[in-house]
Amino acid sequence: MSAELLPILDVASRRLALIVGEHRLSVADLAAAAAEHRAFLRDLGVRPGDRVGVVAEGSVEAALALVGNATYGVVSVPLNPKLGRLELDHILDDAAPTLILSSAAWPTAGWERPLRKVAFGVCAGEVGDAVEAGLGDGADGLDGGDAAPERSAGPDSPLLILYTSGTTGAPKGAVLTVGNVASNLDGLAVAWAWSEADRVVHALPLFHVHGLVLGLFGALRAGACLHWIPRFDPRTVLQALAGGGTMLFAVPTMHHRIAEYVEQTPDLEPALAEGLRSARLLISGSAALSGREHQRLARLSGTGVYERYGLTETLINCAVRVDGPPLPGYVGPALPGVELRLVDDLRRPTIPADDRTIGEVAVRGPNVFVGYLHRPEATAEVLDAEGWFYTGDLATWREDGAVRIVGRRATDLIKCGGYKIGAGEVEGALLEHPAVREAAVIGAPDGDLGERIVAFVVVRDGSARPSAETLIDWVAGLLAPHKRPRAVVFAEALPRNPMGKVTKGALKEQWAAQG
Repeated sequence: MSAELLPILDVASRRLALIVGEHRLSVADLAAAAAEHRAFLRDLGVRPGDRVGVVAEGSVEAALALVGNATYGVVSVPLNPKLGRLELDHILDDAAPTLILSSAAWPTAGWERPLRKVAFGVCAGEVGDAVEAGLGDGADGLDGGDAAPERSAGPDSPLLILYTSGTTGAPKGAVLTVGNVASNLDGLAVAWAWSEADRVVHALPLFHVHGLVLGLFGALRAGACLHWIPRFDPRTVLQALAGGGTMLFAVPTMHHRIAEYVEQTPDLEPALAEGLRSARLLISGSAALSGREHQRLARLSGTGVYERYGLTETLINCAVRVDGPPLPGYVGPALPGVELRLVDDLRRPTIPADDRTIGEVAVRGPNVFVGYLHRPEATAEVLDAEGWFYTGDLATWREDGAVRIVGRRATDLIKCGGYKIGAGEVEGALLEHPAVREAAVIGAPDGDLGERIVAFVVVRDGSARPSAETLIDWVAGLLAPHKRPRAVVFAEALPRNPMGKVTKGALKEQWAAQG
């Protein structure tokens, strides 16, 4: 399947392909490791099409297992190593993987279920030996005993089962095909001018779309090098950028901490201080980047940050193109090959491109998943007969197609005094206040207004906390007055799920308990 998804592995090359800690693997080294992994799976009786769980820990072995699985044609089920017992039990019951690949240190004691757990097929020492020995210099190194590998899988073959964060019930397994991933990465390559000349730097985990599909598979499909930092540290990221990184993938929290590190480290070496400026493209995703952070990062980088928008089920739908300037507040137009429209409550595409009227984002294209594993009813709720996937995300759009996400339909559409208000828009305004570090907005029942806007706020400095009235007036000065919060709750931290997303259900329960 390497030719379908990762054609780079079918060409012998000593060009650097993957950096993880002290490990530096060329294309040939990576191809040899993938061949060894295929032989390892065959010896265990695993066949193409089987499901294989991969504990996506921060190791080079995990990355090699995911690449090797993709070249063999098995379906990878990435597992967050921090999953609790109930969460993992649910995923294992649902996906029923043939086996689980992990490090020897991954705990299994106390589990009631029998687990067929095996260590990764290529250990760190063997990878180091492969690099030192120069495996893959010729045909012998590339074959690695991999006689007649089975590569019958095509674009429609399942590649990944990625589990949603489960904000509305138990996590569902989204089945993504080779074609879903390949087409989406090719669209991003156009939007970002992504090529073999690039070196991607990221410190994202390999159990969701951003780190695995974009970071690992994306870099390799584009022929670029990936410098993966398993444990995020601002200094390490800056060192990687200063050492040749051209693209940075990060979430807003990471961008914020990198900027703070640059600004607040008085003895920072000049080379590291220039790390952000050495990159040609800074990418942010998974959540909105505030306007204040856009301004700060533009000043530090000289270029600014480009945002994109996607979901587990659709991969990336929109991206701000690199051939234009960053668009703070917008996630760009649809990618090449992706159709996008905004629909009303009856799923009619009647939302005008006036950048004011809110609608639900619907997408169609080769990027859209085939469905939820074992859940045809849940699939039918979001994917219609014409191939349109209804995201549940609320947005406005402009005549040029640029999309502005304002929240989730289930939790972020607030109907206050006859107006429809996106919580994300109010959150963005709050984040513009210099004293606000984090903000989350909910709609709470109100006898007069229908729903009132309630803001939960985490401040940067507790000793200099602004009053609730100050923040309410601040929002009213940036947005229409009816979008101002009617109440502000100051919190030490916001509740989050394992994916790091704010759980607004918990905030609604907290507000109800207070009232």
